[in-house]
Amino acid sequence: MQPNICLIEDDEIMGESLFDRFGLEGFRVEWHHTGLEGMRAVSHKKYDLIISDIHLPDLNGEEIFTRLSAEKRPLPPFIFITGYGSIDRAVRLLKLGAADYISKPFDLDLLVEKAHLLCPEQLYAAADEAHGTDALGISPVMRGIEQSIPRLAKLASTILITGESGVGKEHVAQLVHRHARHEKNAPFVAINCGAVTESLLESELFGHEKGSFTGAAKARKGVFEQAHGGTLFLDEIGEMSLNMQVKLLRAIQERVIVRVGGETIIPVDVRLICATNRDLKKMVEEKTFREDLYYRIHVIRLRIPPLCERKEDVLWFAQLFLKMCAQLSHESHVLSPLGERALLDYDWPGNLRELKHSVERACILSTNPMLDAEAFFDDGSLPPPSPQDAAETAATDGSLTDYMRDCERKFIQQSLEHNHWHFGHTATALGISRKNLWEKMKKLDIHADKSAHTDEE
Repeated sequence: MQPNICLIEDDEIMGESLFDRFGLEGFRVEWHHTGLEGMRAVSHKKYDLIISDIHLPDLNGEEIFTRLSAEKRPLPPFIFITGYGSIDRAVRLLKLGAADYISKPFDLDLLVEKAHLLCPEQLYAAADEAHGTDALGISPVMRGIEQSIPRLAKLASTILITGESGVGKEHVAQLVHRHARHEKNAPFVAINCGAVTESLLESELFGHEKGSFTGAAKARKGVFEQAHGGTLFLDEIGEMSLNMQVKLLRAIQERVIVRVGGETIIPVDVRLICATNRDLKKMVEEKTFREDLYYRIHVIRLRIPPLCERKEDVLWFAQLFLKMCAQLSHESHVLSPLGERALLDYDWPGNLRELKHSVERACILSTNPMLDAEAFFDDGSLPPPSPQDAAETAATDGSLTDYMRDCERKFIQQSLEHNHWHFGHTATALGISRKNLWEKMKKLDIHADKSAHTDEE
């Protein structure tokens, strides 16, 4: 789906440049030459992004924004461009909910990049095309797991998935099941071994016959029988008692079960996928997990890293969850730059489950379509601001010149550190001459690291 941009620009040269460039980038652009024309269009059509000049022949961009905001309906992200920069106006508009405020002349590539970030539909279309609808993320480790699933589904009958709670172990198991060559409508049956008491777990796994215990009013199939011909997912297998481990091992090795209170041997044909957030090898050493069962289920192991180890996936999944919320509520939300950074700075101990719940809560509670850091961390768990966050916050209290100077200093400092203080390599990476780099370092009060190798070779 092509995202729709409403462009409000009276300058013919600027308007044509933006219209052509965004068209080449895959956007559908409607160009309006006056403020009234643009405002009427936004009131009657759905856009994914509005880009408006501040100075127009009739209404200025700020008037358009405030009038549309007064209509009490969600607005798409709003980017203002102007040839007359004013830090006071920029701060005011950003506080009112504008996505960005850009002074001319500006880097068109950066504006296009911003538009891509603010239009989730295009992000998802690109992700679906590149990775498919079963994507597990965009990090290299998750792409590797994703690419291994079709082969595992074809060849592996027993798989162990490890990882912290909330990383998506069951989702990976479901993907393996969907890629397997089962008969049509083959079952996928899941059970959390840690959520069932030991007295009931045997019945849940193997079923029971009528009258086998108090309350057994009729015979019942267990999950092994229910999953026959399909996939059985045993979650949190590390919580199982040693006594139950013995019975499970027999069922796995012999591929037969006997219901509680019964005598009939029942063959079962299942793909077994086990999962745990515990260190089973350590449990074997501590004699709390049977070694023979460990090696029986440890045929193929998939480790799902926690979210803090694959930061690339955080914003990708946040955008995915935003899309899911929009489909349910018919209200669109986007991440502000500080909101994005807050999500990246947080460690997410609850992993994807915590991220999903945070996004859902933010979409429900926020009346602003632009979600900032507070929308996700309103319970006091807001991560401390990064130096870049602090610089952006300070910019609202200082001048635009000071803010840009701080950004330039940090960017050059990071490039120098990345290139190990090699001036030639840093200058090349920055696209400037070495002389220009030295002048900027002097102007910005950046001192060379004495311990680093800075000689030109």
